Amino acid sequence: MNAVSIRLARALDAGKLADILGAANAQLEWLPRLYSSAEEIMLIGEMIDAGWVRSAYLGDMLAGFIARKGTEIHALALRPDLQGRGVARTLMRDAQSNANKLGLWSYQANDRASQFYERAGFTEILRTDGAGNDAYLPDIRYEWQREVV
Repeated sequence: MNAVSIRLARALDAGKLADILGAANAQLEWLPRLYSSAEEIMLIGEMIDAGWVRSAYLGDMLAGFIARKGTEIHALALRPDLQGRGVARTLMRDAQSNANKLGLWSYQANDRASQFYERAGFTEILRTDGAGNDAYLPDIRYEWQREVV
């Protein structure tokens, strides 16, 4: 198995990263499609331009990405066919190595994501009815804090 490498995303990656996000979201039958492909490319392009996005590669293959502004993770997605290969774990460890605390929101229906975040050391802080997110789906606030030794 190839090692996962992490790099700062480039503007030219926006289309490929939007495809990855779309494929990952398409696996979640309960998640409504909120944006067109063009809008997803634009949004990811804006995050790349702002320096928020780090891409994961498995060998030479673009495998996924994480978008983080300061202490807030806004997106984490990987190619569905590469789940379970350590890509998301490597992206999250990279984000945690560069922060003392992190926070994120996840949908309550996304059990796999909840398990992943909890294994990564995140703690559930709050559950809402989803009135504050674009999909209007119940969500969970997770936070992680570096342990002080």
